[in-house]
Amino acid sequence: MIKAILLVGSGSFIGGAARYFVSTLMKDTGSGFPLGTLTVNLAGCFLIGMLYGLFARFSTTDSSWCLLLTTGLCGGFTTFSTFANESLKMLQSGNTWGFIGYVAVSVVVGVALTALGYMIVK
Repeated sequence: MIKAILLVGSGSFIGGAARYFVSTLMKDTGSGFPLGTLTVNLAGCFLIGMLYGLFARFSTTDSSWCLLLTTGLCGGFTTFSTFANESLKMLQSGNTWGFIGYVAVSVVVGVALTALGYMIVK
């Protein structure tokens, strides 16, 4: 159990730092649309799909590497709690169409990229 916690924590640290880096590079466009968070979420969906596809291909879904890279790294990198908060702020500010577009693209394209990443490496 300690090993698993250390693996997840280490991956989360790296993923969180990478999320901050990418979000900082993708500064707000001035429209109030959270492009950095959207970019991180979609990239994270694609990455986790590829990783799970690789681990499924090699039957190592219960390995330490899987725990480190999926639960840890991808879990620390993707930002769905931030996504939810930003979505709520859009609704609260009256940006209904921005909210609908953000949620639709994040969910639909995110699931599609997860499937694509999985299929590419499986």
